[in-house]
Parts: sequence; C-alpha cells; structure tokens
Amino acid sequence: MKDYYRILGVSKDASEEDIKSAYRKLAHKYHPDKGGDGEHFKEINEAYHILSDRDKRAQYDRFGRVFEGGEAGGAQGPGFGGFRWAWGRPAAGAGADEENIPEGFGFDAQDLGDIFEEFFGGGAAQKTVSPKQGKDIEVEIEIPLEAVLKGQEETLALHKFIKCERCQGVGAEPGTQVKECFSCRGTGEVQHIKRTVFGSFTRVAPCPECGGDGLRAEKVCNVCKGEGRVKGTEECKVVIPLGVDSHQILKIDKRGDAGRKKGPSGDLYLKIFIKPHSIFERKGDNLYLDISIPFSRAALGGEVEVPTLEGTVILLKIPSGTESGKVLRVAEKGLPHFGGWGRGHLFVHLHIETPKKITKEQKALLEKLQKEGL
Repeated sequence: MKDYYRILGVSKDASEEDIKSAYRKLAHKYHPDKGGDGEHFKEINEAYHILSDRDKRAQYDRFGRVFEGGEAGGAQGPGFGGFRWAWGRPAAGAGADEENIPEGFGFDAQDLGDIFEEFFGGGAAQKTVSPKQGKDIEVEIEIPLEAVLKGQEETLALHKFIKCERCQGVGAEPGTQVKECFSCRGTGEVQHIKRTVFGSFTRVAPCPECGGDGLRAEKVCNVCKGEGRVKGTEECKVVIPLGVDSHQILKIDKRGDAGRKKGPSGDLYLKIFIKPHSIFERKGDNLYLDISIPFSRAALGGEVEVPTLEGTVILLKIPSGTESGKVLRVAEKGLPHFGGWGRGHLFVHLHIETPKKITKEQKALLEKLQKEGL
C-alpha cells in the first residue's frame, strides 16, 4: 500500500493548503522537463489526486485505499442490491453492516446537486471567459453641453493593468523559453473524475501546475512575476459621438485591463455625464431657453436676438399681441440625434419684462396709454 502522505512529505493532519504547496514544490523538482524522475512524478500526481479530494482522502484515511467503481463489493455486494445505500444508510433489515460501508458510496446531496447541474444548465450554459482575459473597466467622464453638439475627442489617463514592457506580455524573462505544461499537455485544464452510485462524472478544472495557462515559463519575468502585465497608466483617446446623453454608456473594445500572458484585453465602458448649462436646458434632443422682452415689443411685435448653442445669435420674430409665457419654436437649432442624423429644436419661452425704474417721459407715456385703456 502506498503512503501518499510520505510521498508528498506531509503529516496526516496536513491542511489542503499544505498539501497543495507540497505538491507544487515536488512537481517542480521532479518534473521530467527539468530532468526529474518520471515515475516518481507520477506518484506525486497520484498522491495529490487522492489527498486533494476530501472524499478520496477520507476513504484513504479510513481504509488505506480509495474505492472506485465496483471494488467495494460489486453490483451484488452491500450497497447496491435494491439501492440499500441510496440514502446513505442500509435499508431496514438489509443486514448490511453500516460501520463497514466505505465512505463515498452513500448518497451525498452535493453529488446529486452536481449531477443536476451537469445535466440541467450547469457550467455549459455560462459564458466562458478565458483565464487570461483582462477585466472590463468603467470610467465616468463629464463633458460640456457644447460637446454634444459637435462631438469631440477626449484623452483619458486610465489606471489599469498594462502590458509588461520587459517581457512584452509573455511572462518570461527575455531570452528564456516558454514550454508546454507537462501536467495538462498545454490544454490548461485537468479532469477530475467523481464516482458515485449513479455512475462516474467528469469535471474539468484549471490545471494547478500552470494555473490554466497551458504553458510554463523557464524563468518568470522579474518585473511582472510571470503575469505578463503590470499596474500602470495608459493614455486612451476616445471620440465622443454627436448627440450623446447623460448616463449613456459607450463601449470601447479592448481598452480595459490587459490580459495575462498575452491574453485578450477587457473592454472600456465610458459613462457620460453632461454638465448643466448656464442658459440652455436640455430635454432629449431639444433645447429650451428663457427670453425676456419689453411690453411694447410684445404688443407691437418685432424681433429679438436669441443666442444659440453654437455661439451665434439669430433674430427671432415676435408676433404682435404676444402674451407672457408664449413658447416659440426655432426648427433644428437643438441637439443632433445620437449618431449625427437630424437635429432637435430650440424652444424659446417668452417673458414680458416689467421695468422696475422708469423715466418721467416713460411714466407720462404710460399714463396716457392707461387713459386709452392699455
């Protein structure tokens, strides 16, 4: 009988982390690619496979071996006739010795949960993301209302993971080799087989030897420590499109965190905020503006100068008899629709101005108008 604890050089009460750490050291030392003993390397992998699995370790500690398949009595032996162990205990009167039931043959709710997950929408339905892919990042930016009208280019200083310049993102020291991982044969994945009374089920997990990369550096980069990326600042030029609105989010491909070891970068999500304007109010693609006019112009009609967001001034015709509160529309002097096709309108809200101070001549004229019924 093999002593797996002795093979890994750990005690029987070693923690999972102790076992994992011992395995990594021995695997690195005895790896055939580094001139190690291939047979001993297989023993190390076998020991880690058993002791890193709680169920297998419990069987090994109790019986000195791991029961796989039908080794514990066969299809007709204790635990299989009429599903006597289906719920973790022998059926009444079955005559099975509960103390001799090897751990792992009883029903485990976790096993059933894993089985249901495997068949009814588990990992296969989830989005697969490469372990090397960088994370998406989100940045908020505040722009003036004028930028919505004409669009503009902004330069952002992004604090994120950037490619390591020393190793050019490879993760290995310049001049050294990057080899295929011996444990996973370059796939970055290893299979874990779990045997239950319902059969054997295989799960795929990242390779513990290479961390899911499929490659191992002969000598890791001194700057990025094998990651292929470091924390830094990178300038990013982005174009703010016409008609963008507050709380709108723009996606810029591949400008997020750099991926590990030349993996794909994440994306940049730019959340837009528009600064309030001093005179214009925005509602969708339309602009609203308040203008005060004297009583005489409201009564007689005429023209009034109206500013625009472009910075120019237009003459707006005021109809005679205009009442305070009337809204006049100036077509296509609002904001462009998102993407640049067409424009909204400018709505001018008129207020009749009442003078606080008047001259003697103005007072005399107003008194005359008052006598005329105005």
